[in-house]
Amino acid sequence: MPGKRISDHQVSKYKELRKQHGQEAAAAKSGVSVRSARRIERATQLPSQRETRWWRTRTDPFAGVWDEELLPLLRGAPALTAATLLEELQRRHPDRYGSDLLRTLQRRVRNWRALEGEAREVYFAQQHEPGRLGLSDFTDAGELGVMIVGERLLHRLYQFALAYSGWRHIEVVLGGESWVALSGGLQNALWALGGVPAEHRTDSLSAAFNNLAEREELTRRYAELCDSYGMRPSRNNPGVSHENGAIEARQGSVKHFLDQALLLRGSRDFATLTAYREFVADVVVRVNGRVSKAVAAERACLGPLPARRTTDYEEVDARVTKFGLISVRKGVYSMPARMIGHRVKVRVYDDRIEAYLGDRRVLQTARVRPSAQEPRPKAIDYRHLLPALKRKPGALVRWRLRDALFPRSEYAASWDRLIRELPERRAAKVMVGLLDLAASHGCEVALAAELARIEERGELPDLDQLKTRFNPRPAAMPEVEVQLPALEQYDDLMVAA
Repeated sequence: MPGKRISDHQVSKYKELRKQHGQEAAAAKSGVSVRSARRIERATQLPSQRETRWWRTRTDPFAGVWDEELLPLLRGAPALTAATLLEELQRRHPDRYGSDLLRTLQRRVRNWRALEGEAREVYFAQQHEPGRLGLSDFTDAGELGVMIVGERLLHRLYQFALAYSGWRHIEVVLGGESWVALSGGLQNALWALGGVPAEHRTDSLSAAFNNLAEREELTRRYAELCDSYGMRPSRNNPGVSHENGAIEARQGSVKHFLDQALLLRGSRDFATLTAYREFVADVVVRVNGRVSKAVAAERACLGPLPARRTTDYEEVDARVTKFGLISVRKGVYSMPARMIGHRVKVRVYDDRIEAYLGDRRVLQTARVRPSAQEPRPKAIDYRHLLPALKRKPGALVRWRLRDALFPRSEYAASWDRLIRELPERRAAKVMVGLLDLAASHGCEVALAAELARIEERGELPDLDQLKTRFNPRPAAMPEVEVQLPALEQYDDLMVAA
C-alpha cells in the first residue's frame, strides 16, 4: 500500500539525526520507516529531484473496454458512477471483472472528470464588513425532540445573524415560514441588537406563499418592512442556499448548542411553551457572549432604529356568523354573542390573534393551527356562549362544537357521566350550571379539582351543593356609631387660634 510521500525536509532531517543516532532511532525521529531510511542512505538525490514515474507497473485491467465501452457511456451520461459502470461491465463480461476493481475504476472516472468533465461550481469566500449585512433564515427544529407537558412540540426556529460579528437572535416559531414570523422575528432581533445593518438578506421563502399573487404580496411587504428600517432588501436565488451561506452554516450550530444545553438540563420536557422560549433565549445569550468584542465593534457601524416598530402581523377581515364564530386561517374561534353579524378586523400574529371592531379590541386568544389529526382546529371560550346556553341548555346535547367548549378535561369527564346517568335535558342543565358557576365565581380551576374528586368517588356533581360551597361569603358590615361634637367647641377652637 503506498503511503504518504517522503519530503525533502524529512530526508534532510534524517541525515542530520543519523550523524548522532542509529538508523532506527533517526528514522523514528524523522517520521519515516527503517526501510525508507535504507533507501534514503542509498539515494543520491532528494525526492523532488527524482524523475516522476509515468509508466505502469502492472497490466491495465480495463484495457480494451475503457476507450471502446466505458468512455462512450460516460460522455453520453456524465453522471454515471464507477459502481454503475462496473456492474455494466460485469453484465457484459461475466467472470472477467471482479468487485475488487471498483477503487481502480473510481480513480479512472475521477481523473476523466477532471480532464474532460463539466466545470464544477466555484465558491467565492466573501469578506464581510461590520454593519453591512444581516441575514434571516428558518430551520426545522423537530430533531431536538422538545416536548411540552409530554407532547412533542413541532416547531421551527427563526434565526437572525450579523455576517461580520456572528451575533444572532433566535425565536421559536410554531407555524411555517410565514410573513408574520419573519416580520416579528426580524423586528425583535433589530430592537434587541439596538441598530440596523445596511442590508438584510433572506432566502426565497418558498414555503411562505402558495401562488404568484402571494409571492408578489410577500415581496412588497418585505420591501416595505426593510424600507421602514432603512435597510436594503435582498433575497438569494431559489435553490442556491450558499448565497445565504453566512447563516446557513449557523443553523446547524444553533441546533447543536440547543441540543447540548438540553443534554445538560437532563430533560427535553418543559412545563409551558414560555419556559421553553426562555430556555432558548438563555442559550442564545451565552452563545452571543463568545462574540461580545466583535459585536461591540459592529454596533458602532449600525444604523439607527426608527422611532417605532412597524406592523408585525397580518390583517384579515372576518364576519361573526350566526353561530357566534369566526374563521381565521383554517381555525375556528368563538366570539361574544353580541358581535353576531358584525365584521371585525383580525390581526394574525405567530402565536395569537386579536379581533378589533373599529379601534376597540374585542378578542385576544392563542392561535390554533391545523394538523393532520384536526384540519379545522377550534378555540371555543365557554364564557362567550354561556348566555345563549343558559336560555337553551338542551342545545348542548348535540352541539357540534360541544367537546371544544369544556375548558378542562375534568368538565368533559363530568359531562360524560351526567349524560350517561341522567336524562338529556337534566344533564344539560347541570352542565351549563357548572360552567356558569365557574365563570361567574372565578373558580374554574378549583371547581375542576372538586369535579375530579367527585368523579373518583363515582358520584354525580350536585349543583346546589357546589354553588353553596363556591358562593362568595357575604361580607360582614361593622356597625359604626358616629358621635357629632357640639358646635360650641368649634368657637373655642377659633378663640384659641
